Amino acid sequence: MDYTEVDISAWKRKEVYRYFRAFDSPFFNITANVDVTALYNFTKEGNHSFVLACLFNSTKAANSIEEFRYRIRGEKLVCYNKVDPGCTIFLEDETYRYCYFVYTDDFMVFQKEGIKVIKEIKANPDFDPRTDKDDIIYYSIMPWVSFTSIEHPKNHNSADSIPRIVFGKYFRENNRLLMPVSVQANHALMDGYHAGRYFNLFQDIINRPGLQA
Repeated sequence: MDYTEVDISAWKRKEVYRYFRAFDSPFFNITANVDVTALYNFTKEGNHSFVLACLFNSTKAANSIEEFRYRIRGEKLVCYNKVDPGCTIFLEDETYRYCYFVYTDDFMVFQKEGIKVIKEIKANPDFDPRTDKDDIIYYSIMPWVSFTSIEHPKNHNSADSIPRIVFGKYFRENNRLLMPVSVQANHALMDGYHAGRYFNLFQDIINRPGLQA
């Protein structure tokens, strides 16, 4: 089994969980700039994909935090052993499609398979939102805007427990490259503390990207 069921009655967050489960829209969103200088240089020097490197390292950080792997299943709560990244891919006709990757601890394997998946989507651009899949983190890439905040479409389903992470346009400041990153999550499952842990861990990982390949 690739997940375990959480005993909500014994969970330390049970009161918070039950409180926010009653909300129509229990989501919060945090946006912060991340220093991608070392990661950018690593990808350019090694001829790697910057987008896939961001996806790999971000998913690595998220998988290290249990709260990013919680999912609501009706009246149950489960915790996946691992979640994978799904990302929007921009097409030449200025539309997008969803692309699904399998996370692995080996960046070179992840990149090789990721390039293959992207090519397949571009060759056969079927619209496949896979609404039945929840062992995933939804990613979006917005390389046109260095946004300071962002809001996602919502159907006000309080059981929607899949985090959303968006990478924006990186920009130069004081000889460093900064990239806005947005994290949206269900407050019933995590707090700003856990989102903060993600940002700190993601930053720590990409500060030494050569160790990841």
